[in-house]
Amino acid sequence: MTTTQQPSTPSTPSTPSTKEDILQHLMKRGQATAQELADSLDISPQAIRRHLKDLEAEELIEYQSVQVGMGRPQHVYRLSHKGRDRFPNSHGRFAVALLDTMAETLGHEQVDLILHKQWERKALEYRDRVGTGSLQERVLKLAELRKAEGYMTDWYPIETDGAKNGNCFQFMFIEHHCAISDVAESFPSVCSHELDMFVGIFPDCTVERTHWLINGEHRCGYMIAKKTKI
Repeated sequence: MTTTQQPSTPSTPSTPSTKEDILQHLMKRGQATAQELADSLDISPQAIRRHLKDLEAEELIEYQSVQVGMGRPQHVYRLSHKGRDRFPNSHGRFAVALLDTMAETLGHEQVDLILHKQWERKALEYRDRVGTGSLQERVLKLAELRKAEGYMTDWYPIETDGAKNGNCFQFMFIEHHCAISDVAESFPSVCSHELDMFVGIFPDCTVERTHWLINGEHRCGYMIAKKTKI
């Protein structure tokens, strides 16, 4: 007696889970609220919040409370360091390997000089692209440029008397994710050059580093303040 073999049905390809969709969206966009995620992924806000709670418990995302208007503060979500590590970064590893080879061949001092020259060129490029508008306009433009390069940027004005009158001369510039973190861990001097770069972009301002990822903090932060005329 023979049995009739049923034709096999092709298996449907597996689709990424909603959690993976959320992580990928945050990686590409930098940050988002639960409602923005729900709209983008076409999922109910209630379901999104359940997934966000799970991802937060897994330490893959973190949030910052932001006041919008007169309502309740909104949670703005972004990837944590652990969440960013889920995405391969072969470019960073290649850059570190290249700099290691250069250091062995040319010496660390020469490599540091090359990095310094590179940041000087970058400062001139940024300065040209941010233009000569108000400080707020230039900070906003720089944030857009850095975000396009893979930095998770944020900025906000510091409340001063001038800010209350509509003329703000002091801003916090935040980078929640560093696009060259692999390089910075192996060659911390690039961070000093980055600070010099910010000074070059805003020659009419004082720039001070307030937070540093390399020191174990969750972000790099810079205080940018317009110089007062004497």
